[in-house]
Amino acid sequence: MASPSSRTTHPSLRDAEPRVFWLDSPERPAPRPGLDGRRDSADLVVVGGGYTGLWTALLAKEADPGVDVLLLEANTVGWAASGRNGGFCSASLTHGEANGMARWPQEYAALARLGRANLDAIEETLSRHGIDCDFRRSGELSVATEPHQVAWLDELSGERLDRDAVREHLDSPTYLGGVYDPDDTAIVDPARLAWGLARACESVGVRVAEGVRVTGLDVVGGAVEVSTLDGASVRAARVALGTNAFPSLLARLRLYTVPVYDYALMTEPLNDGQLDALGWASRAGVGDMGNQFHYYRLTADNRILWGGYDAIYHYGRRMGPSLDQRPQTFDTLAEHFFTTFPQLDGLRFTHRWGGAIDTCTRFCAFYGTALGGRVAYALGYTGLGVGATRFGAQVMLDLLDGRDTERTRLDLVRQTPLPFPPEPLAWAGIELTKWSMARADENGGRRNLWLKALDAAGLGFDS
Repeated sequence: MASPSSRTTHPSLRDAEPRVFWLDSPERPAPRPGLDGRRDSADLVVVGGGYTGLWTALLAKEADPGVDVLLLEANTVGWAASGRNGGFCSASLTHGEANGMARWPQEYAALARLGRANLDAIEETLSRHGIDCDFRRSGELSVATEPHQVAWLDELSGERLDRDAVREHLDSPTYLGGVYDPDDTAIVDPARLAWGLARACESVGVRVAEGVRVTGLDVVGGAVEVSTLDGASVRAARVALGTNAFPSLLARLRLYTVPVYDYALMTEPLNDGQLDALGWASRAGVGDMGNQFHYYRLTADNRILWGGYDAIYHYGRRMGPSLDQRPQTFDTLAEHFFTTFPQLDGLRFTHRWGGAIDTCTRFCAFYGTALGGRVAYALGYTGLGVGATRFGAQVMLDLLDGRDTERTRLDLVRQTPLPFPPEPLAWAGIELTKWSMARADENGGRRNLWLKALDAAGLGFDS
């Protein structure tokens, strides 16, 4: 029996299942088999069956149909971050314009162009392979809910909206202004995207093996020996790592990311009257401007996904299924939901879940190679990887092939972020930063000495 502290208390959560809405679907594919034997070989082994790995396998095989590509997934395709996120597929490669401009001002125009081309290519690929994942180029609405946030809207590209205009897009008494960008964000069903990419991979000849946990990489005779938990191994000419928040197979990378838990709720379907009360004609994805921010969007069957606000780090980079549920966060999210949309009083949530994202000190993905250029990696997406993972896959393939491309010449690709410190310093620094950001939200956006020091060191938090 659950203890009182493990239960949600908000009445709207009474019937909410502790399961990921996207994965709780009759369309979920049956598990695929693992490796056929104790030893195997491939030209390219891709480790990880999330978006990074799936895009890498698909792009490699489409570029060269003769290459033997084997994708190894420890669980099932799309079960982790790729199947439980909010489904915001952004053109941004830098976790937003402000972060990109602050870190790479001289090349940001190129990064924005490459990001838009990447989003266009995602749309084209989904159409070409017939991947039905409710991909809609509906744009994004950024909203200010506190007076100090209104000025921050000036930093965003798009149509600037005053209080009345933003409430014409979506009606909430909390909105003081907004910016609508109709072009650079699509909304998707994230699990169906992952499942569709896996089917596309198999349709072009990629071998996909599930339930295969990779435990080590070694160079043997000029190739990479990929070892698995059950004692099997695969000899590969090249390896691409798409392991996201999980501990890297490359020990030197393990201080460069931390896993941070994010949580979300899903409502029951809205009726016509409830939809009319919102006026959400654009169906754009929405994010508020707080440091502790909420993100939300409509689904194909008119549910509202409501997530964000809390970002929880567990000492020692701890991860595990028990951390996917956090009742106190769900209660907070439910309370905030009805503050934002009081006209939906009485609506119930049907699902509640969480999961880990990988963040790094520059708040967007970084890239590199190891083991003599035979292994490539892309990680640190910080929760905005639905679109950027395709670009990361291209970078990894460029690096593995030793190609000099516009992508590999970018400072974004050539530079490496600062690592996080070891424990207990990592935990103390993250907790102090979270506390400081919450205080800034409560004090008109004013940043304390700790946040100013992080800004000066180029480590300023970007939500």
